[in-house]
Amino acid sequence: MSIRRMWLLCWLCLLCAPFAAGAATAVPSWGAPQSSAVDTPPEALKPGAWIWAGDDPALGPMVMVVSLDEQRGYVYRNGLRIAVTTVSTGKPGHATPTGVFTILQKDRDHHSNKYNNAAMPYQERLTWDGVALHAGGLPGYPESHGCVHLPTEFARRLFAATTLGMTVVIAEDGHASADAVHPGLLAPVDPASGASIAALPLDDGQPWRWTADDATTGPLSLVLSRSDQRLIALADGREVGRARIVVPAAAAPRGTHVYVMGAGTLPVHVDGVPDGQLPAWQSIAVPGREADAGQTLDPTLLAGVQVPPGFVERVLPRLRPGTVLVATDAHVLPETTGRGQRVLDALPPAR
Repeated sequence: MSIRRMWLLCWLCLLCAPFAAGAATAVPSWGAPQSSAVDTPPEALKPGAWIWAGDDPALGPMVMVVSLDEQRGYVYRNGLRIAVTTVSTGKPGHATPTGVFTILQKDRDHHSNKYNNAAMPYQERLTWDGVALHAGGLPGYPESHGCVHLPTEFARRLFAATTLGMTVVIAEDGHASADAVHPGLLAPVDPASGASIAALPLDDGQPWRWTADDATTGPLSLVLSRSDQRLIALADGREVGRARIVVPAAAAPRGTHVYVMGAGTLPVHVDGVPDGQLPAWQSIAVPGREADAGQTLDPTLLAGVQVPPGFVERVLPRLRPGTVLVATDAHVLPETTGRGQRVLDALPPAR
């Protein structure tokens, strides 16, 4: 081989080295690149699938519940579920611990110190001995070394939304309440402590109840279940009131629809609401409901809706522009709540 040819080969090797190194250290991507529709039942999500209906930190505290039995994770904002994802947790011999944890550290580009420098993007550390949330493989069963693997795009969104100290509950049958093992539409745990939230259903014939007091200062979120004929108010990450309501069958579009309160009022009469005080609501686009974006709630859809006056008196003073209202066919009553609940929240439009 001539000296000129040897020099040319060496030059080509040096030129290609950065590209080869980059290929060797390329971070893989796991799971679906986009959210499934908000009306997708969680149990219908295939490995790697997830739902993210949007988020706004101004709406209240966040908490995450990971069910080892279901191999799914649920994210709640102000007591209302905003996201759900498939996960993969610890395989036999490397069990993911159960309990209440807080996010101790965040590292967007973390690599493992234990397992051959393996990429662990969007890592959120839960224990100092190595248990964390991060993007990773999702075969449909537990296969990690103790961490909670998430789809990459879901992990990215979660990483952007969480803060240090946020509560994460990892639940398993026999070690946690049934509501935490099989989470529903409303948060089963307190966002500050991770303790189970006791259900406070209405007594027989009781039209409404209100448990908020002067210490409840956070913004309200509202959820209306057409299936259960209930209106529920949430603040500070937990339910603060619920009421029996009447929603005629033709009064609202079916499925899940999310609205944000505007500054005006609607020209319509609703039983239980003083004339001229019903706020105007604008639809928000969520996955599967993109066409809803910006549409004003049609006042004719509210004809025949009835809300107990006492409940209205408590709720109206707490409403502010930006308050989120969710109307859904999903159940919220304990006797009907199953695994097929839906994600219900979204990011209000820029104001």
